[in-house]
Amino acid sequence: MKNPASVSRRGFLARSGILLAGTAVSLNGLAGVQSEPIIDIHQHTDYMGRTHDQLIAHQRAMGVTTTILLPAGTPAFGMSTHKGESNGLQAKCSGNETCYNLARQHPTEFRFGANEVPDLPDATLEIEKYLKRGAPIIGESKFGVKCDSPEMQRIYELAQSYRVPVLMHWQYGMYNHDFARFHTMVEKYPKVNFIGHAQTWWANIDKGHQDQTVLYPKTSVTPGGLTDRLLSDYPNVYADMSAGSGLNALLRDEEHTRGFLDRHQNKILYGSDCLDTAGHGPTCQGSQTIAAIRRLSPSKTIERKILYENSKKLFRL
Repeated sequence: MKNPASVSRRGFLARSGILLAGTAVSLNGLAGVQSEPIIDIHQHTDYMGRTHDQLIAHQRAMGVTTTILLPAGTPAFGMSTHKGESNGLQAKCSGNETCYNLARQHPTEFRFGANEVPDLPDATLEIEKYLKRGAPIIGESKFGVKCDSPEMQRIYELAQSYRVPVLMHWQYGMYNHDFARFHTMVEKYPKVNFIGHAQTWWANIDKGHQDQTVLYPKTSVTPGGLTDRLLSDYPNVYADMSAGSGLNALLRDEEHTRGFLDRHQNKILYGSDCLDTAGHGPTCQGSQTIAAIRRLSPSKTIERKILYENSKKLFRL
């Protein structure tokens, strides 16, 4: 069933993308590129019609020095893609070959991920094709399947064989079902590094979060939620700070955030998942997330870990 919050968020993003599509991006000598490198682990090609040139300008304006491009899977119209509604099709993101080619054209700035609709017959073969080419990650896994389904477990086994992380989009009622059982997969595949992302992942930093239909909670946070425990209890669980859900988690309770960043300073990774074209200003959630991390990190050392060092180590960049 379509999640109303998901639809409204996408509608807002779509409108923002349309408004910005014709905006000229002033690089000002790569305006945002700074002396301190930043790794963005979560971007998409052709996101809501954004061109490659706009994507490149956006990343440079944010000051990002290395970007991992996460592909959509093959267009498919089964239950796992909500009959074609998801799987990158709604956001118009492109697939493996597009990400691979753009990364080849700009090898100092981009890396490419590997992805496929998990219940397609040749899913693991398609993913493996790009792992063999050097993809450092599988994902983003954003499909309407159970997190412990046989299809997903085949992907975890592939990730284990190639020693690459799996990035998962957690959204109640829509993507990667049964979050409460995810710990069983983390335990079953201890050599796989799992990266959590999206609404349900970030809502559950709060021990008091009970209504899973609330995707962007604004209340204060009590430490000890399911996400908090996963990060604390399992060395192979990491957090992707991207999207509006990540930014909301940073800003909803800033006192809690400082402790959370301190507690999980070796587990948090910067990602943008931003479809903006300017790379700055009120419509650029990616640059707002960078600013929030810089402002709320308890120390410069922790800031640099989140924006750069943790990802460099995890992805062996």
